Amino acid sequence: MASRLARLACPRVLSRSPIPSTSSHRLFSASSPALARRAKPEEKLTAEQAFDLLEDDYDDDDSSSAGHLMLREQRRVLYYLRLIEHELPKLVAYRKPYIPPTSETPLIVRSIDYAGEEHPATTKRVMVVAVDELPLRDASAIHKLKLLAGPRWTPNPPTDAGVQKDAPWGNGYVKISCEDFPTPAMNLKWASDALDRLVLEANRKPETFKDVPLDLRHVRSKIEKAKRGDHLRGRLLNRPTIADFPKAWLPAEKRS
Repeated sequence: MASRLARLACPRVLSRSPIPSTSSHRLFSASSPALARRAKPEEKLTAEQAFDLLEDDYDDDDSSSAGHLMLREQRRVLYYLRLIEHELPKLVAYRKPYIPPTSETPLIVRSIDYAGEEHPATTKRVMVVAVDELPLRDASAIHKLKLLAGPRWTPNPPTDAGVQKDAPWGNGYVKISCEDFPTPAMNLKWASDALDRLVLEANRKPETFKDVPLDLRHVRSKIEKAKRGDHLRGRLLNRPTIADFPKAWLPAEKRS
């Protein structure tokens, strides 16, 4: 106990580590005083100044938010009107005369474009052709082609084929599409080659498949989904026209 009290009574000498010289390490900024920025005190409006702003008369020199939106829409319309006025007349240089298709060019090719924007559907090509315009040797070859085409053959022209509604149906139409390849030309080439193989196989003898009936389940299913009643009363392959109108129903002066 005595030794502990003596140890507490003796003054302690604290050892201090030497302070490193500041000659090599500066503890302050050496930048130019001109580059130093002074913090400006925030300017706050007093209550009287705020009320003065509220009491100022509106000079009616600006529009509302709805007015600015309307002006922006008008500027957008004017931009396109200027394009129509000044740029569209330049397209006359690219005008081409319309040449109706002949028997030598029976194919109808449909494509999709999104005004230059990239889209997966832009590479797709759809080809439609009338069976009557294909180089088939006889009626047996036409029947064989319908069997080989399967659901790609329809008695009426497809709605998106570019064929007039009043065009005669004849022996129907064949529609072939392709979008498996990266470029439009490759897809169109595949569809064209598929049609060539189809025509070549249809003209090949002696297999004619005369005793095989046509499978019209895809046609009937499509018509039934439309719910227009075209699948009733034998109208599946025979479309009624104005020529089927009963003459007895006409006025007497117009029957002749």
